[in-house]
Amino acid sequence: MTDMCHQQRAAFWLGAGLLLAGVALLLLGASVGSTGFESVIMAWSDPVALQIVWDIRLPRTLGAWAAGALLGLAGAVAQGLFRNPLADPYLLGSASGASLGVALALALFGVSPFATQWLVRLGLTGAAFAGAVGAVLLTLVLAKGVQHTLRLLLAGVIVGVVLGAMSSLVMLRVPEVMQAMQAFMLGSTGFVGWTACALMAAVWLVCMVVAWMLSHVLDGLSLGEATAASLGLPLPQMRAALVAVLALATGTAVAQTGLIAFVGLAAPHLVRSVTKTTHGRLIFLSSLMGGVLLMAADMLARWLIAPQELPVGVLTAVLGGGYLLWLMHRNTRAASGASL
Repeated sequence: MTDMCHQQRAAFWLGAGLLLAGVALLLLGASVGSTGFESVIMAWSDPVALQIVWDIRLPRTLGAWAAGALLGLAGAVAQGLFRNPLADPYLLGSASGASLGVALALALFGVSPFATQWLVRLGLTGAAFAGAVGAVLLTLVLAKGVQHTLRLLLAGVIVGVVLGAMSSLVMLRVPEVMQAMQAFMLGSTGFVGWTACALMAAVWLVCMVVAWMLSHVLDGLSLGEATAASLGLPLPQMRAALVAVLALATGTAVAQTGLIAFVGLAAPHLVRSVTKTTHGRLIFLSSLMGGVLLMAADMLARWLIAPQELPVGVLTAVLGGGYLLWLMHRNTRAASGASL
């Protein structure tokens, strides 16, 4: 009972800390950009400065949080569903499917991710989302449903490799799209506006509610497939609903910000390093952690070499990969010490 109370307190304080960090990063994100902190001060009197803060910095910062929250949620669901701490939101082939969708859209219509027209952005966003969802559906067909977790996992890996190769073939066939594809594959929050923020927030709310309601299934699966079935849980239907949550959250984030690595993989690990809790709290805390991680990475991407900026996906890959390598090294040393 004491351990349970301690874990609940740790989860509460972690959630409160992540919310406060999110608010602080939102304020900082509204102040960081090519024009510096002066835009925030001048926004009260200068219409141009106000437009920079309100139409560019704020939606970008909030969009980074929403995309990170979707990826963190999807990562926690994927790791619980596959019972694998190395599972990430792109495991079912959604990343490769989104890349193929964008590559085909660029090759067929000649549009660029650097364009600002809302119609062009909607076309690329729709292509990325359709590609991501199509890849997940193809994975489900090859795996013959969601009954067998291992088969689903292997099918996702195969679909990811095949669709990734097809994206490369498209870029080789139409070399003009390579530079445009680079922006998508490296990830960027620079194109996120208020409409995208509202869309990601709505999808996050739906996915969070469904994942929270099905979190007891992940708790049961953590005890083993046979144990979960013995509890009377309708595993095929609930597993299908969790896969739908995973696909919707990942597809929406990828469609708006491109491929951003390691956020969905690292966020649940960071939460588990602070507290051990049920999947219901883990999903919520991982979502908050993912939002904070991507907001921080986006702010660093804008600030490090200002007035230019780094692709945010590069920063998340370097920082997230470094953290996971350190975590593996620490666990290896701990295991060696225990064996001695």
